[in-house]
Parts: sequence; C-alpha cells; structure tokens
Amino acid sequence: MIPDGVTYFDGNSLGLMPRSVGPRVKEVVEKQWAQGLIRSWNDAHWRDLATRTGDKVARLIGAAPGQVVACDSTSVNLFKVLVSAVKLRPGRTRIVTDIDSFPTDLYIIDQVARTHGLIVDAVPAADIPQALDKDVAAVVLTHVDYRTARIHDMLAYTRACQAAGALMIWDLSHTAGAVPCELDACAVDFAVGCGYKYLNGGPGAPAYLYVAKRHIPQCEQPLAGWFGHRAPFDFELQYRPAAGIERFLCGTHPVIGLSVLHDALDAFDGVDMQTLRAKSRVLTRRFIEAAQQRLAAHGFVIASPLEDELRGSHVSLRHPAGYEIMQALQKRQIIGDFRLPDFMRFGFAALYNTVDEVEYLVSALEQIMIEGEWLVVSGEERKAFT
Repeated sequence: MIPDGVTYFDGNSLGLMPRSVGPRVKEVVEKQWAQGLIRSWNDAHWRDLATRTGDKVARLIGAAPGQVVACDSTSVNLFKVLVSAVKLRPGRTRIVTDIDSFPTDLYIIDQVARTHGLIVDAVPAADIPQALDKDVAAVVLTHVDYRTARIHDMLAYTRACQAAGALMIWDLSHTAGAVPCELDACAVDFAVGCGYKYLNGGPGAPAYLYVAKRHIPQCEQPLAGWFGHRAPFDFELQYRPAAGIERFLCGTHPVIGLSVLHDALDAFDGVDMQTLRAKSRVLTRRFIEAAQQRLAAHGFVIASPLEDELRGSHVSLRHPAGYEIMQALQKRQIIGDFRLPDFMRFGFAALYNTVDEVEYLVSALEQIMIEGEWLVVSGEERKAFT
C-alpha cells in the first residue's frame, strides 16, 4: 500500500505495508486475543507461528522446511548462531569477517569474541579467502552489501570457508525477497536476516535464522529459554533443547508482530524469485544508465557494481551533498535513504516499483541540482534517522 503522492525507493530499509496487514492485525487483536484469549495459543496456532513463518521465508532463500525459524532480531540471531558455530569448532581461535559489514554485525562478532576468548580478523571481503586457516572457527559475511549492493559469491565463499574447516554464516538482510539464493544447494552452515526490508514485515518485524539440518542436533545455542525447550510445559528445572530448529527459540514470541510478517509473506505466493530478480535488474540498470547520462555532470558517482550479476536490488550514488539532496527529494515526496559518509541509497523492490518511477526519480534529482533545491535544506538540523 503506497501513500497517495509518495514515490517509494526505500524498500531495502523498510518495506511497504501490504494491504492485507490491516485486516490481519484487526483479526489477531480483536478476535484471537480479545475473544480467544489464552486459548488462541492452541486454537489460532500461535504456538507454532515462528516455525510456520520460518518455512515461508525458507522458500525465498533456498532452504528446505524445518531449517528456518522467525524470531528475535537479526543481531540477537547472529549472536545465537555465531556462538553455536564457535562451540562446534573448539580449539579454534579466530572469527573472520568483512571490515565493511553493517556495524551491528561487527559489534555482535566482537562481543562473541570477547566472551569466548577469540580474535576477530576484520578484512576487506575480497581478502577473506586468503585469511582462512586452521585457526578460523567461523566466517561472517553479508550476502548483499548494505551500502554498495555488491553481491558476494555465496558458493565460492562457503566452499573456501569450509575447505579451511570453518563454518560459514551469511547475513541475508538485503537478500531475502529481492535476490535469489540457495542456502541448501551451497551447503551453507548458518544464516540470519531481518523481516522488515524486502519481506515487508513492518518496523521492527521479527527476524529469522537458518541452521543447516546437519548441524541442528549438535548446536548448543547460548540463549536457552523455555520456548526452545523440548517440552516447555513440563516446566523442568534443567534445560533440554528441542530436537529441531525450535531449539533456537528463546522467550515467548511476539504474536502480533509474527502474525504481520506471516501475512506479509503471502505477497510472494506464486511469485518466482528468478522472475522477480529479472525485473529488479531492469530497474537498477535503467537507473544506473540514466544516472550516467544525466547525473554525472552534477557530481554524482555510482557506488554500486555496474554488472547486473554483481548488484543487489538497491543502487547507491555518492555525492558530497548527499544528505541534503535526499532531504530535498523527501520534500518532493520521493523517499530513499542516506548512509554516512555520502551514500544515497535507492531500493528498487520488484514487487511494486516500476520503470516509470525510475524516470521520475532521475528527473527529480536532475531538477534538484539545476534549481539548487538542496541548498535550501543545507542549514537544517540533521535528522536522527536518515
């Protein structure tokens, strides 16, 4: 659902609200909760909502059922799978990651290393294969870079990691719902991702995590809570993890938020991810070509890969006045986002963005520069969320 007069290019940060979500929330709140009360854990199937939602996500990321669960946040899930991974590789002393990762991933990796007496080697993504040896327990890498949209070769990195005896963890936050990937076919060990970008699950939507079936029985995730217990209503004093992916749950899941994500994922029913990806390539390519022809003269630099196969579903431009230009766009009801130091990000969600909108965006950027509209906002206080 797109608000009247708004042109939206920020689905890579917060997806649009599907039209079905409003009625769904009304049903959950006014019927399942208000009328069903606690009975809805059984009658409305709240109890298995996390795994049912996880199986919906699994289809979009190339995973068989029973390996994905929707829960918590991406950061919490990264903590859970990374601790699980290093415990599966006792005696190894290093975690390798991309120095340009999304900062919260770096924070979590650093804390896991601190609490487990490990060393973090943060290097450019291209240097990760050369950084691998018998001391590496795990590698954490984002599949689609959050700033540039560069796609990292999932199969190649996973094979290199596992050849060194380490475990591979992928962050799919800018992948799921936009860029096809095949976790099972690539023999990935673990993955995490969020539910509020291309999956349209709403602000702060539950995230998800993937654990390859072969690892689940051996995993000892660090946040042992009653929803991850084998028999939570036995109220045993000792923790026994569930046999399946449910062992990665912790506390009681947020039913309203999970219900929204579960419903939002219906937008992908009958949608072929390769077809969606083909449209995404058309949109991003059109934008890049137009930017090269019409915006370069105004100081814009394309920060995303020019090759279709190396580019995700957003395109970043760089400009010294990037923040002010994005604010000028917002005054025109055209929404993208900004990332320091000077990245202007435009997400092209193939479920709803169109070629005509690409032309509208480029024309608006061109006019803003010609007419100096960005100068009007240059003195305004910078907003906390950009």
